[in-house]
Amino acid sequence: MLLYSNSYNLLMYLHLGTVVPCIFLGAYLLFFRKGNSLHKVLGKIYMTLMMITAIASLFSPALVGPQFLNHFGWIHLFSFLTLYSIPTALIAIKKGNVRKHKIKMIMLYVGAIMIAGGFTLVPGRYLHGVFFG
Repeated sequence: MLLYSNSYNLLMYLHLGTVVPCIFLGAYLLFFRKGNSLHKVLGKIYMTLMMITAIASLFSPALVGPQFLNHFGWIHLFSFLTLYSIPTALIAIKKGNVRKHKIKMIMLYVGAIMIAGGFTLVPGRYLHGVFFG
């Protein structure tokens, strides 16, 4: 397993600590009753955690694959997806556009949780080492 700097480790654990709850919160929000007070509270928590995880990830350099500007990798595109999707989904629901909100939240979960999460299992990444030695 690669040895990381202390600042990288801090960012990585902050990222993991905020994104792991989102796996479960997001799934719950997608599959269970919408519009009630529980959905609204959990949605605010989910959106806040997703914003924190996206911001933290932007400060972490890409250690696998090509880098742009000597820092960003392809996986950072999911961070930008999150930083765009959360505010626009929030605006949509505030305006009563449930359909647009729903689409944005589904796309966010699929892109930023499922697809980006899958990329974390690529050899050379921390979670690959955790799960596969």
